[in-house]
Amino acid sequence: MNSNSLYERAKKVMPGGVNSPVRAFGAVGGNPLFISRGEGSKISDVDGNEYIDYVCSWGPVILGHNHPEIAKSIESAIYNGLSFGAPTEIEVLAAELITSSVPNVDMVRMVNSGTEAVMSAVRLARGYTGKDKIIKFEGCYHGHGDSMLVKAGSGALTLSAPDSRGVTHGTAKDTLVAVYNDIESVERLFCENKDEIAGVIIEPVAANMGVIPPEENFLTGLRKLCDKNNALLIFDEVITGFRLCFGGAQEFYGVDADIVTFGKVIGAGMPVGAYGGRREIMECVSPLGGVYQAGTLSGNPIAMTAGYTQLKILSENKEIYNKINNLALKLEEGFKRAAGELELPMWVNRVGSLVSVFFTKECVENYKKAKTSDTGLYSKYFNYMLKEGIYLAPSQFEAMFISYSHTEEDICKTLDAARKVLGNLKELGY
Repeated sequence: MNSNSLYERAKKVMPGGVNSPVRAFGAVGGNPLFISRGEGSKISDVDGNEYIDYVCSWGPVILGHNHPEIAKSIESAIYNGLSFGAPTEIEVLAAELITSSVPNVDMVRMVNSGTEAVMSAVRLARGYTGKDKIIKFEGCYHGHGDSMLVKAGSGALTLSAPDSRGVTHGTAKDTLVAVYNDIESVERLFCENKDEIAGVIIEPVAANMGVIPPEENFLTGLRKLCDKNNALLIFDEVITGFRLCFGGAQEFYGVDADIVTFGKVIGAGMPVGAYGGRREIMECVSPLGGVYQAGTLSGNPIAMTAGYTQLKILSENKEIYNKINNLALKLEEGFKRAAGELELPMWVNRVGSLVSVFFTKECVENYKKAKTSDTGLYSKYFNYMLKEGIYLAPSQFEAMFISYSHTEEDICKTLDAARKVLGNLKELGY
């Protein structure tokens, strides 16, 4: 069995042959690889090829694949049963660890995905404030909930239009779209929709249009605008949570959010999510309050065990962050050096252990600038790097993730491959 034959079979029984669109390699060409195993910083496909992995299950594998302590904890938990639909001790332990570690999170509700966490957080913001409208940012992704699948209309700051078939205009009309890193665009929306905005949701580090850091005072500006207009600030930390540092983006940037959402990181890569916030806000959630949200498998004991084990390790070994951030810095500097020597149009952004390469001369600070990147060139870069044994995100607009299992040798091999690939692309006239 190989990846190509599996893909042909998969296309007959799954839309596009995949269970999430980016996996189809549509943005980079060719057929997707079917992965058989992960160990540390490496993954192997069913064809017998091994790669240094910079996808890391899209971020949550902070300690590396198949970490022995996490694997052992799951093994032990399985003997007690897979799911009960009833409370378990591990849910309490995980919630206690999260609320004691993340700023401004007094209570937390476990769910089953980042999308579900965001959907619930938005509903909670509306229920708590009694207002309907939400501001999001162009290029920021918050899962596939209807109200978040929107794009800017005819003007950059108009009411949004649906970005997917099946999303009604009635749903989309309550989502307003601002420009990331442009505080004035947010201020205008508040002025044009006075007393109607329940909250502002943002990826504090935009990591779904490539990695784009917030400019100085941007997040603090959002905090002030929300306070001034009695709106809630929602940090979508599905990617940044427990990755930038143990307290997430709030601790990293020193900015308080009212509601925070998490994804698979709190399950060590298993399908988990959560949302949390100040006590008076979270007490609006059923069964205490009138904001309804439920989930039969929420707080699944196996997923909670995996997540708790990972978070416990991170909490007790803060030096992990120094290592992964320093490795990411070496990647950033190496990419910049190679591009400079070859005089290639390449921009590199990094925040902590998140790195992104854009094939553009532009300083990438928002979605408009990210879109100047040459996606065709990225496709060639991706496929050449794959041949060199480097597994990158099969899309220009995603991050590279570094794990604690990555080594100096991995970074050196990656940069050697990048120099070779970029040199070949230069010779080909790019």
